[in-house]
Amino acid sequence: MLKLFALDRFTILLVVMVILATIVPVSGEPAEIFRVVTNVAIAILFFLHGAKLSREAIVKGILHWRLHALVFAFTFIVFPALGLLAKPILLPLLGQQLYWGFLFMCFLPSTVQSSIAFTSVARGNVAAAVCSASFSNLIGMFITPVLVSFFIFGRSQHNYDPTSSIIEIALLLLVPFIAGQLLRSYVYPYMQKVPNIVKAFDQSTILMVVYGAFSGAVVAGLWHQINGLTLLYLVIACSSILTIIMLLAYFVPKWLGFNRADQIAIFFCGSKKTLASGVPMAQILFAGQPLGMIVLPIMIFHQIQLMVCGIIANHWSRQNKPEIKSSSVME
Repeated sequence: MLKLFALDRFTILLVVMVILATIVPVSGEPAEIFRVVTNVAIAILFFLHGAKLSREAIVKGILHWRLHALVFAFTFIVFPALGLLAKPILLPLLGQQLYWGFLFMCFLPSTVQSSIAFTSVARGNVAAAVCSASFSNLIGMFITPVLVSFFIFGRSQHNYDPTSSIIEIALLLLVPFIAGQLLRSYVYPYMQKVPNIVKAFDQSTILMVVYGAFSGAVVAGLWHQINGLTLLYLVIACSSILTIIMLLAYFVPKWLGFNRADQIAIFFCGSKKTLASGVPMAQILFAGQPLGMIVLPIMIFHQIQLMVCGIIANHWSRQNKPEIKSSSVME
């Protein structure tokens, strides 16, 4: 499941989408039709995400409030603080649009699928990871627009109101998620029969969003604004913030007395950022902005976090095998 030091098929396809958008970008009326189709696919995707989450996981995980509070702190306090503190260094190196994208990445919630998968592989507290990652995504639908409004658009657009963006994000992501949760008993048995189709739809939706985002950016002159050195600075910035967060997510839970299984869940849930929710949110929050510049940092960070977490999860899996038993909550 985890391919170390190698590009998996999904990552290769992400690169292909960027290349395709560069060569054959969608624009004009076809772009508007493509956007509508993509939004429908996103709504279905989050409906399926809601159907995946078991009620037992919610009940079992929701009581572990200390763990969720710490993951929340890493995701929505420490990450944004580091992004803001890095402004004097990154703004001159990356330029305003890429720095906005980097800061937006810092404001995003945690991942769901990969956080759970890595926690399971490393033999951590899977139930807590399911709850924490899912709640992070739900809360992020409200917190991320507020952070973007206050720290990105606060000075450049004094009349920017996040309320409409929150409502739009809720309609696109939250309402389908809740519907999936309510209809789980009817939907999930069918999802179990076709897991490969569900996974393919999940990844295809993200690929569609990335293609649409980069098409708009290419039409607006993306590759005339970014050079190789700027990309290198961005990779270094993403790698640096991931290193700092991972060190904190590794040592702080130890200092606070969490057991080993909880430490693993906190580490993987608190150090990651979501691409699946991030790109749709960017489309809404940064409408009219060069979207490719905004989503490029999260795409780069996404691949780095998967590679690093894959290495660590496999190492901990061998290390923790005699001590920690993993439990399955994804019924």
